[in-house]
Amino acid sequence: MPRVAVLMPARDAASTVRAAARSILRQSVRDLVLVAVDDGSRDGTAEVLALLAEQDRRVLLVRSPGEGIPRSLNRALERCDAEMVARMDADDLSHPRRLERQLEALRAKAELWAVGCRVRAFPRRAVREGMRHYLAWLNDLITPSLVARDLLVEAPIVHPAAVIRRAVLEGLGGWREGPFAEDYDLWLRVSEAGGALCNVPCPLFLWREGAGRATRRDPRYSLERHIALKCAYLRRTHLARQQEVVLWGAGETGKAFADALAGEGIRVAYFLDVDRRKVGRTVRGARVLFFEEAGRLRGRFPLLVAVGAKGARLLIRAELVSRGFVELEDFWCVA
Repeated sequence: MPRVAVLMPARDAASTVRAAARSILRQSVRDLVLVAVDDGSRDGTAEVLALLAEQDRRVLLVRSPGEGIPRSLNRALERCDAEMVARMDADDLSHPRRLERQLEALRAKAELWAVGCRVRAFPRRAVREGMRHYLAWLNDLITPSLVARDLLVEAPIVHPAAVIRRAVLEGLGGWREGPFAEDYDLWLRVSEAGGALCNVPCPLFLWREGAGRATRRDPRYSLERHIALKCAYLRRTHLARQQEVVLWGAGETGKAFADALAGEGIRVAYFLDVDRRKVGRTVRGARVLFFEEAGRLRGRFPLLVAVGAKGARLLIRAELVSRGFVELEDFWCVA
């Protein structure tokens, strides 16, 4: 039984898949299998993978009729029996010690169910400001407590940079297919089931940026779908017995959360905002209060911080803590 199985779906990736695969086959952890799924490619991807399989018996080529990432990953999972399951995409690159460091982290802490690592995006000229901001945030999430704190901000682990315990994947039923990002859905389900997540504090993964990335063109990765996924998770967990919440942020992000929460049967009792021009107005049926009134609402309603402006989360956290709020008990940052 190999120590780790690396699942790599590929579709029309003939120009990049060889380099991606070789970055796995050159890992310091030699005891592995690379399960490469050709998911209905119409270029030379299948031929590249077939040649790699001839050259290295650790490559297992699986053919799929174009089912998409979740089904391809579940198909690949069925074809291997390793204790640990790693992810890889067909256009990215892994550092030679990536798997070694991640397996060490999983062995050291049984409470960790999945780990990622620090990530760099390339080529540099294609990396936009939004991606730089996201990676700066993600690369700070190097402890389970930091991930738990920021779990509802964004996906806390880059999916193709992850290693997951196989027993966890099987217990959760593998990857789910639906109108949402399959990776963020998985991390939320891991957390809901009691597992911890974190990133190894080393830059061990190169994530290719470009206009063709699924996160840019697939509606499942849209902000609206992310918010719906977060609110469904909140309804199942922290807000399971709640009918009303307070939302900090009466802008577009706050409105989007109010709409998604309404779909889960949760009403916004009040909005909080720092903009005095909004105070006294009614948004989505709820009155907007000045943020300084947060203290009198503490204990009466859960508070969700839904402000997407750069730097706002840090300032709002500090403000709430100074007023006696406890994060993950009284309030959650969701944007």
